[in-house]
Amino acid sequence: MKLKCKIFLAVFAATTFISFNVAAQASFAPPPVVPYGAPISLESAKKAAGGAIAEAQKNKWRMAVAIVDTGGHLIYFERMQDTQTGSVDLAIEKAKTAALFRRSTKLFQDAVAGGGEGLRLLRLTGAIPIDGGIPIIENGKLVGAVGISGGSGDQDGQTALAGAAALK
Repeated sequence: MKLKCKIFLAVFAATTFISFNVAAQASFAPPPVVPYGAPISLESAKKAAGGAIAEAQKNKWRMAVAIVDTGGHLIYFERMQDTQTGSVDLAIEKAKTAALFRRSTKLFQDAVAGGGEGLRLLRLTGAIPIDGGIPIIENGKLVGAVGISGGSGDQDGQTALAGAAALK
């Protein structure tokens, strides 16, 4: 009986590891080809930041909000009162990652969490594997990205999504 239980647990653990690893690899597959467009305008950047700030205020979160262009260059930045200063650079880096790699930083986070092949992303220059960076798409083209830091990864991601959605 003990041997059957050990075999079952070994098979279960192996299949679970394989399914997590496959999921991590699949989630980091190349993004759909979204061409780069003209860099986001200051007006649109402020609108995206406003959507993110509104989401943070609604939830009583203190956030740093960064909006970058297609090259990852800062267009607009705002830090809410009492946001930890460590979030300033992290918000900018999350936005930069999302713009340069044309994917959400959550995909990097999930791939690293899956282990195996996903751990190689830890050495990918310029990639922050923490939720909170979202590409901004206008008229089917990537024009920039929003990066948020100050809360948990989930809170940062939710706030970043609200910022990107403010332009739709």
